[in-house]
Amino acid sequence: MEDGAAIWRIARDSEVLDLNSSYSYLLWCRDFAATSIVARGRDGEPLAFVTGYVRPDRPEALVVWQVAVDAAHRGRGLAGVLLDALTAKVTGGRGVREIETTITPDNTASDRLFTSFAERHDAALRREVLFDGGLFPEGTHQPEVLYRIGPLAA
Repeated sequence: MEDGAAIWRIARDSEVLDLNSSYSYLLWCRDFAATSIVARGRDGEPLAFVTGYVRPDRPEALVVWQVAVDAAHRGRGLAGVLLDALTAKVTGGRGVREIETTITPDNTASDRLFTSFAERHDAALRREVLFDGGLFPEGTHQPEVLYRIGPLAA
């Protein structure tokens, strides 16, 4: 739970992610630690994270909620390393065989991250609009495109 404040700051400073309340990051670190991962620097401070959860109605699917890397550590492939590590963690004992995430059309970094993940794991990548932009109450949100990657090797 002690990582909640730090990953909230990383998400806030990303200037790309939809920022949730700081409280939600504390809860996430408590309730979804088994399906999330944090990278730490030499000083022990979090510098990147991937949060996820197993879908209740599809336990073979891990939904990757957010991926963020502190600005000082971007461009080194850390997000891909963390995504690979989390996948290895959840495909073993949890029965996860597929990754799901949503990405807005303008988020080219996330598109590259998940496209290269699918290629590295020799897994199919399927895309479809999950939430049209008009569903969001603020009225200015881009559509969220669902990326489904799998099947993944155990």
